[in-house]
Amino acid sequence: MTAPSLTALSVMSLLSLGYLSQDWTGLNQVEHEQPSHPRPHIIFIMTDDQGFNDIGYHNRDIHTPTLDKLAAEGVKLENYYIQPICTPSRSQFITGRYQIHTGLQHSIIRSRQPSCLPFDLRTLPQRLQEAGYATHMVGKWHLGFYKRDCLPTRRGFHTYFGSLTGSVDYYTYKSCDGPGICGYDLHEGERVAWGQGGRYSTHLYTQRVRKILAAHDPSSQPLFIFLSFQAVHMPLQSPRGYIYPYRRMGNVFRRKYAGMVSAVDEAVRNVTYALRKYGYYKNSVIIFSTDNGGQPLFGGSNWPLRGKKGTYWEGGVRGIGFVHSPLLRRRKRVSKALVHITDWYPTLVGLAGGNVSWMDGLDGYDMWETISNGKESPRLEILHNIDPLYNAARHGSLKNGYGIWNTAVQAAVRVGDWKLLTGNPGHGDWIPPQILGNFPESWWNLERHTEERKSLWLYNVADDPYERYDLAERRPDVVKQLLARLAFYNRTAVPVRYPSEDPRADPRRNGGAWGPWEGGEENWEAFYLRKSKVKKRKPKFCKMKSFFRRLNIRMMSNKI
Repeated sequence: MTAPSLTALSVMSLLSLGYLSQDWTGLNQVEHEQPSHPRPHIIFIMTDDQGFNDIGYHNRDIHTPTLDKLAAEGVKLENYYIQPICTPSRSQFITGRYQIHTGLQHSIIRSRQPSCLPFDLRTLPQRLQEAGYATHMVGKWHLGFYKRDCLPTRRGFHTYFGSLTGSVDYYTYKSCDGPGICGYDLHEGERVAWGQGGRYSTHLYTQRVRKILAAHDPSSQPLFIFLSFQAVHMPLQSPRGYIYPYRRMGNVFRRKYAGMVSAVDEAVRNVTYALRKYGYYKNSVIIFSTDNGGQPLFGGSNWPLRGKKGTYWEGGVRGIGFVHSPLLRRRKRVSKALVHITDWYPTLVGLAGGNVSWMDGLDGYDMWETISNGKESPRLEILHNIDPLYNAARHGSLKNGYGIWNTAVQAAVRVGDWKLLTGNPGHGDWIPPQILGNFPESWWNLERHTEERKSLWLYNVADDPYERYDLAERRPDVVKQLLARLAFYNRTAVPVRYPSEDPRADPRRNGGAWGPWEGGEENWEAFYLRKSKVKKRKPKFCKMKSFFRRLNIRMMSNKI
């Protein structure tokens, strides 16, 4: 190990300069100069479970010519962080706040949970509406829907077309939340969009975006589109034509997964073509982001990073991201600036001409000058999360945390180049791409149980991006200062909101579809629209009890 990895204290030696001893109790104050151009059209594209190694410019085995070209002509964000699972990333994108400030710091919002984004928070699309934007969302929501007030059309989007739950079949739009608890999940606005079965969701969502672009006048009103693909989340489904170029991949899961990535690439090509055709492109900003790390067991790859989806290792929280726009002043470059998914909120509101400097509670920073001009990032640290409900580490204690922090609690923070993890951060494997057809099951346990007695890790992720050299014992001074940051953040946290499942959510009680089930006097027949016809078409309830369905359920119930 090199000497710099032991001594480098990251950005201007922040720790030794007393950075952490400053009074950082105030909330972020973000200011933005008025743009010199008309308010741009904003297209934010998010993929689901796409790993760090699952794009062409990180891995030549994956064919993504459109994404590669857009990234190469724009700004690649190579120090970009998201959250390890779906709901947390989406909630932080749409609110600009860490999970600990929304009550969503534990797990995801499940289909039967009476939970959603806090109603007192102004969302990104609501702020863009206030700035005069037409706002549209297409794709996966996964931010709760037990009440109508939770739906995308009540949280800032003029229109919505997509699925409300976390995972659906790509063709039938059936979604299951446990054995036998299944229903249809495709919605148009606040109604169920029956009759769309058989159409591949990536194609269906792309077609809807193109329709929105064709119908809107780009010269009359700025446009914000949040295109939230369900791809490449399991189930692994793709038209055969996309899989064929990968026919020489021995691993079937990896082959299907790669085909799904290529389908997304084609979809992005069609969207960018429409932007040019209908006159949006010259005044547009296209942002591409994944929501969390890849899941190797279902074809994804984060190699050479450590960990996977659902973990706080780099493979779970370091994401693919880039910005493409004719409005960028310095293009065709790679940015190493520290960027987090919460930063999109103030950045996009600022681009829209809004002023967020007076807003309390934002954890994001305006990154436009950093991305467009290459200026230094205003962000110096990231709270990855503090989850007091996650399974406590058996060997963690307040004593192990120097009396500052209980290391049994799952938490992770990055300050400058230093990253600290406590509790149980998830399985810390280094998993190479699954190219073998008979991938040995024992490989999943590569280094999984080698550190089971630990509850504290420290890495310099600038010198050691693969997290192989734990410096916790050699740098107790740094450990103590980062533990103090966790303690500070924890004092600002709101209570965790993770209610029990509500049996009234069962689609069998609601016309065979997922949707709001709590709302007093509202007319639910209008929501379900074809309830009587569903009775004639006896719903096909989920019968999948295979290894993969059970594994996915376990994975998303804190068994990661």
